[in-house]
Amino acid sequence: MRDILVVGAGNIGEMIAALLLPTGAYRVTIADRCEKALSRISAVDGVDRLVLDATDEAALAGALKGRFAVISAAPYHITARIARAAHAAGVHYLDPTEDVASTKLVKELSLTAKSALIPQCGLAPGFIAIVGKHLADTFDELDTLRLRVGALPRFPTNSLTYNLTWSTEGVINEYLEPCEAIVDGKLTLLPALENVERFALDGMTFEAFNTSGGLGTLADTLSGKVRHLSYQTIRYPGHRDIMRTLIHDLRLGQNRELFKQVLENAVPVTEQDVVIVFATASGRRNGRLMQESYANRIYPRFMNGKHWAAIQVTTASAICAVLDMLAAGDLPDKGFVRQEDIPLPVFLGNRFGQAYAMHQQLDRVA
Repeated sequence: MRDILVVGAGNIGEMIAALLLPTGAYRVTIADRCEKALSRISAVDGVDRLVLDATDEAALAGALKGRFAVISAAPYHITARIARAAHAAGVHYLDPTEDVASTKLVKELSLTAKSALIPQCGLAPGFIAIVGKHLADTFDELDTLRLRVGALPRFPTNSLTYNLTWSTEGVINEYLEPCEAIVDGKLTLLPALENVERFALDGMTFEAFNTSGGLGTLADTLSGKVRHLSYQTIRYPGHRDIMRTLIHDLRLGQNRELFKQVLENAVPVTEQDVVIVFATASGRRNGRLMQESYANRIYPRFMNGKHWAAIQVTTASAICAVLDMLAAGDLPDKGFVRQEDIPLPVFLGNRFGQAYAMHQQLDRVA
């Protein structure tokens, strides 16, 4: 039985435990500095709870002893501390972060790692990179790869046409930080919230715009192999304009804590969400200019007597699938592991990765 430490007793940490424990292959301890957060994890039978301040290096090092892996489900700004501790302890490390700086640190640590360091194991970054690389590999010459992902409320009622479905800090981070892309064959950084586009999917209209971190390491992997590569977040039309007003005109982007308070005070959380994954690639195949697309909608699930939002399902299932493949020996057990190195059929065939395959899929890639 593999001993897993999950740092962070939020929705994602709780669902990771709910997925892993019933298999009988994992023992799971959820750690958090907040006893109240730990106490509400009541729907998961068999989970161990540990009061732990992840900023306390000595306490974190002690909590890692003897573990197979640690999963960071903590806020992105704590990720670096957990990664360093895992590196020092020789424990496998996984996280779902979209924070570019944290991933760069993990990549540096991997040069001297005795264990596998696998950041960005979520939805975006994470699954979308696996899909993108799969599409790219179907072409003899790749020209353009567009990756679009959104976690959206199914029944929005406010002018933002948005409800909080995951980490508020994560949303703010991706709306503020520079966005990696490849333009005319060159790696570049684009400003967040820009390059707005509209598209229709299954009869509904959406908008998409630049956000940070969704590509993961895919831009580096495809550098020199694609003319255009971009990642954008999907929202309902009009959302971007209001967010731009808040961030730039009202300067909330200069005070993240205040921005978080404003959003959490005014925008309700919803568990009635849908995750949309939409990727399109074009290029040459057997001398012809071709296009290939992947589109998928993932909805909430009812499991172990509890309702789980779609963003929880997709994020936690992706992390658990990567952990499961690592434990089975299907991934390298040392150094930096990129999401795009995971074959899409292998991911979808995993018992946790099937969460993506079992829902309505509009255009399945062979």
